[in-house]
Amino acid sequence: MIGHIHSIESCGTVDGPGLRFVVFLKGCPMRCLYCHNPDTWEMSGGTDMTVEEIMDQFCHKKDFYKNGGITVTGGEPLVQIDFVTELFAAAKAQGIHTCLDTSGITFQKDNPAVLEKFDRLMDVTDLIMLDIKHIDPEEHIKLTKQKNDNILAFARYIDEKGKDIWIRHVVVEGITLNEEYLKRLGQFIATLRHLKALDVLPYHNMGEIKYENLGMDYPLKGMKPLSKAQAARAREIILEALRKERARMRSGQA
Repeated sequence: MIGHIHSIESCGTVDGPGLRFVVFLKGCPMRCLYCHNPDTWEMSGGTDMTVEEIMDQFCHKKDFYKNGGITVTGGEPLVQIDFVTELFAAAKAQGIHTCLDTSGITFQKDNPAVLEKFDRLMDVTDLIMLDIKHIDPEEHIKLTKQKNDNILAFARYIDEKGKDIWIRHVVVEGITLNEEYLKRLGQFIATLRHLKALDVLPYHNMGEIKYENLGMDYPLKGMKPLSKAQAARAREIILEALRKERARMRSGQA
């Protein structure tokens, strides 16, 4: 099977546990205001590669990744779900840890054909890094041009599947850096029994130059980067809400 590849990073350190071989796929239905890879949106361009070619690249340095594995990201990798499934199946056949970095935007719980594809993918996926852009439905549309219904449904689905979940959330001043929204996010992820980690990432404007080079207008032009301290405080707000919600859930079960 052919995959449309944007790029490959041979030494990823923030894309799952250990050192990772990271495959960036083309295609994404979202248009996040702070996206720093707009060149991944369309399927055109990039490089066509087979599963065998990617596995061959990985296996040349397999010992280097003995504590890591393969991560597939994008763009939105689920746009090419069949390719990801075949790649992960090949990886699992060799005992390689697989990680999916996704927003879950293409999930459709009421579509049997789509759900069957997701079930097959989950059979060969060890870890999902789920990027929740915004917890509020209306604000999510403003931020990404898409609803968040399928994303939140996907979070519940992978939790029911018993998959390890790492939540990623970007905090942007005036958009997601909001105490109410952060608390609501904490309350939601409190319901995920298989939550293993929470990464709260400060907004950066490094994509601004890329937009200029591509001849595109940067939607957040002039927006100041967020400090690590602000992101750390946002994370604490989320975790505090998570702890309170889990305590409430326990008391309700008692």
